[in-house]
Amino acid sequence: MSVKIEHRDQVMTAYLEGEIDHHSARPIREQIDDEAQQSKPQTLLLDFGRVSFMDSSGIGLVMGRFRLMSELGGTLKVVNTPPHIAKVMRLAGMERLNVLEKENGR
Repeated sequence: MSVKIEHRDQVMTAYLEGEIDHHSARPIREQIDDEAQQSKPQTLLLDFGRVSFMDSSGIGLVMGRFRLMSELGGTLKVVNTPPHIAKVMRLAGMERLNVLEKENGR
């Protein structure tokens, strides 16, 4: 699992790639949190476009970044979510947080 982070204006985008599981989630969280706490973006985008697998650790990753961005006075959006991962997020109730970007009418 890897994460590439880009900053543009007040938007920080974390491009996630590979599998998000118990072993990979912690270093991803730490990297995203460090960058967000330093730059204090208005919006954090978590781009799941290249994530092939995610277990409950991925839900925790999103929930923790939601909390962090709330503390920083910003917002979180989850984008480019593959259908199988979007389904897991919906089943976990992530839609209530209003962080899942709808694409192609989904």
